[in-house]
Amino acid sequence: MAPARSKTSRLHVAVIGAGAAGLVAARELRRENHSVVVFERNTQVGGLWVYTPDSEPDPLSLDPNRTIVHSSVYDSLRTNLPRECMGYRDFPFVPRPEDDESRDPRRYPSHREVLAYLEDFARKFKLEEMVRFETEVVLVELEEKKWRIQFRNSVGISGDEIFDAVVVSNGHYTEPRVAYVPGIDSWPGKQVHSHNYRVPDPFNDQVVVVIGNFASGSDISRDITRVAKEVHIASRSNPSETYEKLPGSNNLWLHSMIESAHEDGSIVFKNDNCVGPLYKHVFLPALAPGLSFIGLPWMTLQFFMFELQSKWVAAVLSGQVSLPSEEKMMEDVTAFYAKRDANGIPKRYTHKLGGSQVEYLNWIAEQIDAPLLEQWRAEEVEGGYRRLATQSDTFRDKWDDDHLIVEAYEDFLRQKLISVLPSSGK
Repeated sequence: MAPARSKTSRLHVAVIGAGAAGLVAARELRRENHSVVVFERNTQVGGLWVYTPDSEPDPLSLDPNRTIVHSSVYDSLRTNLPRECMGYRDFPFVPRPEDDESRDPRRYPSHREVLAYLEDFARKFKLEEMVRFETEVVLVELEEKKWRIQFRNSVGISGDEIFDAVVVSNGHYTEPRVAYVPGIDSWPGKQVHSHNYRVPDPFNDQVVVVIGNFASGSDISRDITRVAKEVHIASRSNPSETYEKLPGSNNLWLHSMIESAHEDGSIVFKNDNCVGPLYKHVFLPALAPGLSFIGLPWMTLQFFMFELQSKWVAAVLSGQVSLPSEEKMMEDVTAFYAKRDANGIPKRYTHKLGGSQVEYLNWIAEQIDAPLLEQWRAEEVEGGYRRLATQSDTFRDKWDDDHLIVEAYEDFLRQKLISVLPSSGK
């Protein structure tokens, strides 16, 4: 655990976003006795998990003046990982049919069940009383060691307020990363980013190319095969000679990545998708601890990570845990970037955890004297990603780790987080 200061502080803290990261950040900050205001531009909690059939008028989401739709959730979306490893540590994501018979008890439930879980979480811990709904943050600026936030509500009324610290928890799925394909401007076809995908109907009887074959790319491809004439997946992870029909479908092919709209080859991304320099993906050394970010890393246990990061930020702000000096934090960031570059990892993967997630999560846990990542949880996420990669069409309904489900629920019972074992659901 990092060295702590003896005196605790009570700060006025702004949290931007009331999604999965913002909600748990608000809870942990309040647990440390901070005064918390959560700014949320939507009418409800849930962030990207609030599904809407609406999509943005610009199908590629490139127009800076477009009307922004926050959610990237499509109608058929189900989780990519088993529910028991996804939830916050002290509020498991278990089936709760006693609350609502329409709830989804499957191990890989729909996006509607995730939203219901977040609503349960907000209700359980009385978090909505801290949220200013339909209020968008338009500017955050440092002013005499404080933070001025300018905001605007849904009827156009603007205001500003001074805070001691700001926690940015608005996620990284609203602004899409768009692939640059040479010659695309002269290509006559229709272009749509997955952020604006909702249902497959517009692609009826069409030949469709989907760029990317992980998570949403794989899901959307198979969703579209139900109505499209052909679907071709172009993926950077495939060798240049790749051209094969995927099993279980008569109209789905896998290819190497696209070089241009008219010729074969590679792809170049315009957006590096990197925020920094950040110490451990959370604190900006020059402005720490007043400005922090919750939820930037990806390919990890998102809700679990949000909770650990939030506990760390809350403890640092209250003075219970200390950060290294600005110089030491920058040395750490510089070393991290140097290792990334030496290993040939593209800048856009700066916040990708993947195989390093256990080390990262346990490091944060040690800073706040919290329990380390449970072995069953680590094994579930590892197995979940393996099945996603090897059996993308069946991984949500067929698995080989029932023993880990038993371990998880026994753990929940032991901690008195649930009172009975729920019935198994697929």
